[in-house]
Amino acid sequence: MTSMVTFNQEDILRALIRLGELASNAHHSVELLITGGALMVLAYQSRLATKDVDALILSPQAVLVRKWIQQVAREQELPEDWLNDAVKPFLVTISPGPVVFQATGLTVKSPLPEQMLAMKLAAWRDEGDILDAARILQELDSSLSQAEVWALCVPYLPKGTELKAQYALEDLWSVYRDNPVKSGGGQE
Repeated sequence: MTSMVTFNQEDILRALIRLGELASNAHHSVELLITGGALMVLAYQSRLATKDVDALILSPQAVLVRKWIQQVAREQELPEDWLNDAVKPFLVTISPGPVVFQATGLTVKSPLPEQMLAMKLAAWRDEGDILDAARILQELDSSLSQAEVWALCVPYLPKGTELKAQYALEDLWSVYRDNPVKSGGGQE
């Protein structure tokens, strides 16, 4: 991303609401699968801000949706890539989970927690990923063993990331499973 813009919850919602309005005005509706820092801001309230909105367009009219995304960028003076699909390499399969936000013309879903955890374990770049993974781990049944959590994550791991993700889960488990994290508070 070329600029240092960050998005807090209010910024993200303002942009998403406008995206939904544009879709509704054209007699369409947009469905997004949101991930990354934006999901941590909106659904988990574990970050104050993020650098962009990582999302996959689930709607069949993706070309139109991209045009509306660009229009929102112009209208709200946002970077062109404020909403982008850079997350695609980490999505082995799509497992839409709960709706995290809904507005006229727009439905925003999150992946299942086990898919989000797998994505964070596969990425495992910095403290932000570690804190995010620790927060997501709290969403899974606390009675699950490390092996059971691993089994839930495996189907969602991109090929070639399994070993990195396995080591990441071992580190995460040893530090955070018995010492839950309430909030990361950072930004992606």
